[in-house]
Amino acid sequence: MLDHLVYAGPDLAEAVARVKELTGVTPAPGGSHVGVGTANHLADLGAGAYLEVIGPDPAQPEPAQKRPFGIDDLTGPALVAWAVRTTDIDATIKNARAHGFDPGDAVEMSRETAQGELLRWRLTPTSLPGTLTPFLIDWGSTPHPTTRGLPSLPLLMVTGTHPDPDSVLAVTDALGLELLVRRADRAGLTAALRTPEGRQVALS
Repeated sequence: MLDHLVYAGPDLAEAVARVKELTGVTPAPGGSHVGVGTANHLADLGAGAYLEVIGPDPAQPEPAQKRPFGIDDLTGPALVAWAVRTTDIDATIKNARAHGFDPGDAVEMSRETAQGELLRWRLTPTSLPGTLTPFLIDWGSTPHPTTRGLPSLPLLMVTGTHPDPDSVLAVTDALGLELLVRRADRAGLTAALRTPEGRQVALS
């Protein structure tokens, strides 16, 4: 199932402001990814999923390696990735490989919340902008972010575009997922959201 959508930008405050401008909802501070050089803000999409707005953390020094999601190369905020939740990431990886898709090995990650709580999870390598390949995440015993009273921003639908939709279908089939993808010159994701006033807006 969908765990979260990733809206990334070269400036975190700008990315959060873009979401607020579009939807009227301000994602809540999540915390810092120590050593990675990023921080995030979150909003609840409903059905156990959330929106992660992520960008450089001004409170951290420049990381030794590039930030995830191609953040260092982005010129503005964009919906760049989607994560799929599993309760047994090793078994999911093994099954995907048996069906022709290798999500990569799972690694440990953590984030410190604004309240100083350390959250831990495991995930496969994050995808780069320009691909629609999801990454897998397993929260283990850590309470899911949607249990933390996030501001609500209901998700209506996620769709994708890609020059070769069949290549995306091969990946989603291997993971037992569904994603509507239409042919276009470049890969991208679009999320249809419902604002508190009942308007439908598109985040891409």
